[in-house]
Amino acid sequence: MSAFLISGRIEHVSLIFVEFLMDKDLLYSAYCNSLTRYSRYVTREVKVGALGIGASNPIRVQSMTTTDTMNTIATVEQSIRMIEAGCELVRITAPSLNDAKNLENIKNELSKRGYTTPLVADIHFTPNAAEWAARIVEKVRVNPGNYADKKKFESIDYTDAGYDAELDRIRERFSPLVKICKEYGTAMRIGTNHGSLSDRIMSRYGDSPLGMVESALEFLRICEESDYHNIVLSMKASNPQIMVQAYRLLIQKMEAEGMNYPLHLGVTEAGEGEDGRIKSAVGIGTLLEDGIGDTIRVSLTEDPEFEVPVALSLVARYNEREKVQDEIVALDSRDEGRGRGTLGEGIMI
Repeated sequence: MSAFLISGRIEHVSLIFVEFLMDKDLLYSAYCNSLTRYSRYVTREVKVGALGIGASNPIRVQSMTTTDTMNTIATVEQSIRMIEAGCELVRITAPSLNDAKNLENIKNELSKRGYTTPLVADIHFTPNAAEWAARIVEKVRVNPGNYADKKKFESIDYTDAGYDAELDRIRERFSPLVKICKEYGTAMRIGTNHGSLSDRIMSRYGDSPLGMVESALEFLRICEESDYHNIVLSMKASNPQIMVQAYRLLIQKMEAEGMNYPLHLGVTEAGEGEDGRIKSAVGIGTLLEDGIGDTIRVSLTEDPEFEVPVALSLVARYNEREKVQDEIVALDSRDEGRGRGTLGEGIMI
């Protein structure tokens, strides 16, 4: 190949790269405000009891109990340890209707002891438990992968009409909870887990970040049909790369549909010790650097009160970061006339 052709190809590739650099902010603006300067992605505010999530509120820290929910005193005492460590929301599993009913005893006992931290009921498989819990606690979390579907590991070739019929079935199963949450002022988290996508989603979108996003959006659209908007979303995976991809794609999809719901960040089954902390920091920290995230949970295979200091150390970098960054840029601009260079848009705080 002649030198002319080689140089021509290099020049062509260089022009493409220059165009990419010029358009990078447009390319990434769909999921974050800037690639080079910290700027928090602004979402709507959701109220969990008196606690605000999203908008201009600080990034909230939460964790989850590991006790038997039917053991009221053990759950209360563990919740108190979490709260005193700095936990702002306490999530409690409610796998059955009886567990959901016992949330009232737990809430009352906490109140007797002077604790009013919002409680979140964690629901899988049991709509009746979710509907009961939504009348008691400040927030319910549902998994769209198993709320209205049972996993059979089947691959189904849906027609568009067949898939629409499945969405009607989900609407019928899910709408009662939406109405209860709206009536009682209860918040909801629609929390997708990469490891529990339904057969329906897997058949339509595959085992992918897109499948995770669409799994949540199908439920979210049902909420919006009922004019219910007190919702937080999450896209959790044990693989931080998949988790990051799913959250970024979720923002792009929400933007396209005129939505801006707050986001709960977390890496599932991160592990214990140093490995679990690093894995959580990689996934959660990457998104926080993007300006994404309104509440976080660090998931370790340790007692939950040990998760909270890790989460607090992650969010501490960001809750005042935008303000401090603006102050540094202003000071640097003021010093330009004294011969100093400007940090400009490339500042990294």
